[in-house]
Amino acid sequence: MTHAPVIVSLPIADRPTSYRFYRDGLGLEAVGELADDGLPEPLQFVVNDGLRLMLIPAGGFGWVIGRHEVAPRGQSECLLNLTVDSPADADAMVERARAAGAEVITETSDHPWGYAGVFADPDGHLWMVSAAES
Repeated sequence: MTHAPVIVSLPIADRPTSYRFYRDGLGLEAVGELADDGLPEPLQFVVNDGLRLMLIPAGGFGWVIGRHEVAPRGQSECLLNLTVDSPADADAMVERARAAGAEVITETSDHPWGYAGVFADPDGHLWMVSAAES
């Protein structure tokens, strides 16, 4: 059996805004055939060899999840984590995300579990950036 990458899907409000944020703010590479708006459809980014992020307009996301409701902005059921090599890399990623429109929820700093910071993307999805070593 061939294993495809794991795909994490998130609802979004605006394709171009989300595309720019994940390309410019997190430095992720979009993959796929371009749609009429010039963006890949489906809008997917490679996080690493085993993980892709798919961003789905909230209306279409609702079709997929059926009777379940899309969580309103500011309500999160998961925290996505990116691990980087050093505290300096964590600082740089959070600043890059901030410059691309992220709301920084917790600034990067030392915590009992390590060096980390948390930001929200333009749709309110939470991302933690943590350093592999501090």
